[in-house]
Amino acid sequence: MSGNVLDRGGARSSRAAHVVPLIPLYLPSWYFPQRGRQGPQPLLSSNAQEDSGGREGVETLTSPSASPLCPRPTLTCLGLPQDVADFEWVMWFTSFRNAIFFALSGHVLFAKLCTMVAPQLRSWMYAVYGALAVVGTMGPWYLLLLLGHCVGLYVVSLLHQPWLCLGLGLASLASFKLDPLISWQSGFVTGTFDLQEVLFHGGSGFTVLRCTSFALESCAHPDRRYSLADLLKYNFYLPFFFFGPIMTFDRFHAQVSQVEPVRREGELWRIRAQAGLSVVAIVAVDIFFHFFYILTIPNDLKFASRLPDSALAGLAYSNLVYDWVKAAVLFGVVNTVARLDHLDPPQPPKCITALYVFSETHFDRGINDWLCR
Repeated sequence: MSGNVLDRGGARSSRAAHVVPLIPLYLPSWYFPQRGRQGPQPLLSSNAQEDSGGREGVETLTSPSASPLCPRPTLTCLGLPQDVADFEWVMWFTSFRNAIFFALSGHVLFAKLCTMVAPQLRSWMYAVYGALAVVGTMGPWYLLLLLGHCVGLYVVSLLHQPWLCLGLGLASLASFKLDPLISWQSGFVTGTFDLQEVLFHGGSGFTVLRCTSFALESCAHPDRRYSLADLLKYNFYLPFFFFGPIMTFDRFHAQVSQVEPVRREGELWRIRAQAGLSVVAIVAVDIFFHFFYILTIPNDLKFASRLPDSALAGLAYSNLVYDWVKAAVLFGVVNTVARLDHLDPPQPPKCITALYVFSETHFDRGINDWLCR
């Protein structure tokens, strides 16, 4: 049998069509004992040749080992395979885990030193460190591209025409989706790595959103005379740069401009609690993927079509909840760093199951604040 849960021979093959529809939504890891030790195989394979029982075209459940859509063993202490269908999650917490930890730790360290020595310059430290991190990750030409978008929206903001600022912001966003502009702009990135496309679109899209927020705030309060330096400090704050959340310019500028920020009572305890909760959530999701394959199963439509309606409904709901957990973990880590910098960032996204009130149907609180402004 060697990895096949349901073999093609004899009575086992004749029962395949009856067993597959009864397979539960979440296949336990021990259900595929040979996974990770054999070559790539789909969840369901069709046997076009006649089997020993005289039947043709019998679909059999096989061991999905190293397939790009199937789990692979990572929890070696238990010998369990893991669902690795989510490319971003795997990259964040495997290949780029050390780089992310190093970059955010460096930000926290330099921010603390600057706050102790020269607190009036901490906003400049944020901008310089963030720009250097962008150069080290994406290259100097990508930084130049983003500066071009920043300068363009800053110049338009000087005209104090909100419709013009919003129009240019939307056009800038569209330029990262339409050819040949996207092909030309993607050429500014030097080097090739796994998360390059994700970081490119994340950094570019959030840059345009932040610049648009700055331009609209400048139009709303022309007497305040914001400078290009204020925009660069706002845009190149590293924790928010690639993946958000969006913090409107007026809130960021007011908080980062405090010369001697003071923490509220109990704030450090809340920061530690949030950091601990984020770590627990990361570990829980990692363990969860060793037992439940909610991301791999939808990639095999033939297998998913055999599941009952209740299992498909649970699968869809589980994917929605996972998207919320993924965003909450990402924003939780980033918000922890931001709170260490004496900022009050937007709260994590609302839980999917809580989006039933008509007046509060937004998922991302930062994007909702940006739209409301």
